[in-house]
Amino acid sequence: MSLNATVRARVDESLKFDAESILKEIGLTTSQAINIFLKKVVSEHGIPFELKVPTHRLKIAMEESKNSEGSYDDTIDGMMKDLKS
Repeated sequence: MSLNATVRARVDESLKFDAESILKEIGLTTSQAINIFLKKVVSEHGIPFELKVPTHRLKIAMEESKNSEGSYDDTIDGMMKDLKS
């Protein structure tokens, strides 16, 4: 396979640096990692990981968590009751 196409993307500088550091530890270049990602996109006919829009209930829970709100129970019965409500 000939590598003769160029992909350009604008990314946050610190994200690029952090990713390159991790990739270097596992012996990959950024170019190799992008090639792996694109091959997975082709083989899976989509993004190779799940992308989700948070549900309304999850958005509320995330907001409550940020604000340290919401219910709290340290018993299994209490947690199960809270999950079912």
